[in-house]
Amino acid sequence: MDRTYRHQRRIYDATRAFYLLGRDHLIKHLAPPSGGTVLEIACGTGRNLQHIARRYPQTTLYGFDISEEMLSSARAKLGDRAALAYGDACEFDSKALFGVPHFDRIIFSYSLSMIPDWTRALDQALDHLATDGSLHVVDFGRQHHLPTLARRGLNAWLGRFHVTPRHVLPGLLHDMATTRGLALHYNDLHGTYAQHAIMGANPAC
Repeated sequence: MDRTYRHQRRIYDATRAFYLLGRDHLIKHLAPPSGGTVLEIACGTGRNLQHIARRYPQTTLYGFDISEEMLSSARAKLGDRAALAYGDACEFDSKALFGVPHFDRIIFSYSLSMIPDWTRALDQALDHLATDGSLHVVDFGRQHHLPTLARRGLNAWLGRFHVTPRHVLPGLLHDMATTRGLALHYNDLHGTYAQHAIMGANPAC
């Protein structure tokens, strides 16, 4: 990952703004409690945490990523506004990383489609969720309402960057919510180009 992002990180935010749709929608519906904790898993350059800091100034922010190159951009952007660390989404201990065992809000933003064992990453995140907390996900959607050629072209292009849209995400989240006794709010965005989900005891819609 460091080899991939060593140079890309410098143009990442400017270029991804055109096709990582729905990130601001996720932030708008985050609704963390005043003084609450927010963790972004695979936080990348810190773009989302920076926007969350501006919109919810009373929150305490945390983020980790498996790329030290991306973390260097995040640290330059966020300074001491967020606690950042190196970590693997599929195997992490937030108490060891940050001294915090659970979080009020946990975010996956266009990261599940890049994590090979993404179902394990979801389980790990839910294990670190506070009792009244919620998990927030935005990523590439099922795309079933897009024209066939557009869908094929998009997926072929994404594959060049080791990105695999998780078309079965809605069903998996439903099963996870049922197993854990949580509620799920799911919706498609931008004609099913993207998908957004909130899971928790009382997910804000």
